[in-house]
Amino acid sequence: MTALSTPNPNFSYFSSTHASSKISAKDHHHHYCLKIWSSKTNHPNLNLIARAALDSSGLDRLGFTETEEDDGTQSRTRPCSAYRNPSIPRPNRTVMEAQARICARPMQVRPLGEEQACVVLYTILKSVKGELKDEEEVSGAQLGAFFAAMAIRANAFPECAQWSEGERRAMDRFWPILVRALPSDVVFIADPEGSTMCGGSSIGAQFVGNGIAEMRLVGALREVLAGGHLGFDEVQGVLRDVLPLEDRASERVRESLLSAFMISQRMNGETDRELKAYCLAFDDELGPPPIADVRSLAHYGEPYDGNSTYFKSTLFVAAVRACYGESSLLHGVEWMPPKGGVTEEQVLKFMGANTHLSPSQAKELLEDEDVGFAYISQREARPSLYSVVPLREHIKMRPPIAIAEKVQQFVRTHGREAIVSGIYHADSEGALLMLMRRRGVHSGLVVKGEEGALSLTTGSLPRDVSNHVNCCFGFRSCRPFTFEADGVSREIFNIKVTAEDYGFKPTDTPKTNRSVLRNLELGLAALHGEKGPAYDRIVLNAGMVDHLLGCDGAEDITIALDRAREAIDSGKALDRIMNCIRISHKVK
Repeated sequence: MTALSTPNPNFSYFSSTHASSKISAKDHHHHYCLKIWSSKTNHPNLNLIARAALDSSGLDRLGFTETEEDDGTQSRTRPCSAYRNPSIPRPNRTVMEAQARICARPMQVRPLGEEQACVVLYTILKSVKGELKDEEEVSGAQLGAFFAAMAIRANAFPECAQWSEGERRAMDRFWPILVRALPSDVVFIADPEGSTMCGGSSIGAQFVGNGIAEMRLVGALREVLAGGHLGFDEVQGVLRDVLPLEDRASERVRESLLSAFMISQRMNGETDRELKAYCLAFDDELGPPPIADVRSLAHYGEPYDGNSTYFKSTLFVAAVRACYGESSLLHGVEWMPPKGGVTEEQVLKFMGANTHLSPSQAKELLEDEDVGFAYISQREARPSLYSVVPLREHIKMRPPIAIAEKVQQFVRTHGREAIVSGIYHADSEGALLMLMRRRGVHSGLVVKGEEGALSLTTGSLPRDVSNHVNCCFGFRSCRPFTFEADGVSREIFNIKVTAEDYGFKPTDTPKTNRSVLRNLELGLAALHGEKGPAYDRIVLNAGMVDHLLGCDGAEDITIALDRAREAIDSGKALDRIMNCIRISHKVK
């Protein structure tokens, strides 16, 4: 069976005469909820979802599969790669595996052995000579990322992260050939001053680039390839010069140079000034953000590459919060490397929502008394940053943009504003909180959730482990406070949420395994009132976010959780989701 390449196919061929297949007992209620959903909504795609969920042959026709897991449960997988733009060339796997080892911070670098390094360099040589068979070409972005990582490791990293003896021997063997085959921009990245590689070369030292934008980028690269850092204006100037990326025929800079720039800054560890530049560089790209007439607005910034394993609850949490006047603006993309997991945009698009809303149209949904939340795609709100998605697939490591894009305000309000974000790794909350304070919001929250998402779990957690899942860091300006260095009064908090302390039964997070449909089934069943792990996670994440942000009426966590339950059990949250789908097509 071949998966469809588009997530919104033409469904006219679907026949009701397909034979029904048996469905596991625990899935019956999920399918019932989908039937209820489609009967209350006029959008044709939603009716198809319900019908497909009840007919496995329909699932096959739509690009889904049903497979038996090791534990005997059924799993429907909608490959998230179906949402990847097929026009983007795929990276070379051999070089990508090497990038995964060396494009990293010093403590995460895993040097290559001699044999591995020789294979990688031979692959690069064959590719640039046009002789690589049965494998994807090594892109300019990959060349930039790989050789930038090698240069920084040689010039700026501590001894434990520098080249291994095997890497040195491999480079000594291949560089005399590579230096004659590689384009001058890549030779510059690999050996900026002609002092790193054996034999030396004047190409890197003399390289200046073509055109004003590229010359400026080359100047910045010389600094960061040596382990240095740039000022706020320097970074912003480079970004505004080179973005948005154009097609190859009209590109202003070579992708190898931009790739090297982003990977170098990430490996060096971005300074506050550099991160602020990435965060604020394109605030005025579409003009001033619209102002929504709502009393409070929380901006949800999760990792844009989605969830690959666990249930993603944020969309359903937003519907719950809207029921009692807490507006949420979600933002992201349809598909993003490196994880390429389930995203809110995929779920909304699968349900038939309009995912091409402008900031002004998102404002209308926020203000609509029957909706109260909205989703906006980076594609519509920050075209310049979105243009980097293809390049990001080829550099492997998450660039500085991956941090900055989570702290955006595409719509504003004169009321109370907050930013909520998720992190993958411990000890990375400081950068996000710094950017939130720079945004001037009333409250900020960083959650170390499952898969880096804003997903507190109700599962059992070790109480004696710090910086674990469910750790929350943030500030709020609504209670007794302390004064920070910037002179603004805030209450600071750092807590670990243990769901059992609030009456939740420990349960494992439901797995979706990259299935958009499975994620949707779990969320809709929970909003329809089915008690279980998905329901508990939606309640916990809605109530706890309200409480930690200092929202009105959420000072007592028990009350905050109870009002989240009431929003679900009354059917109001389910109505909000349906209204969002329907009204998203009517906004002007």
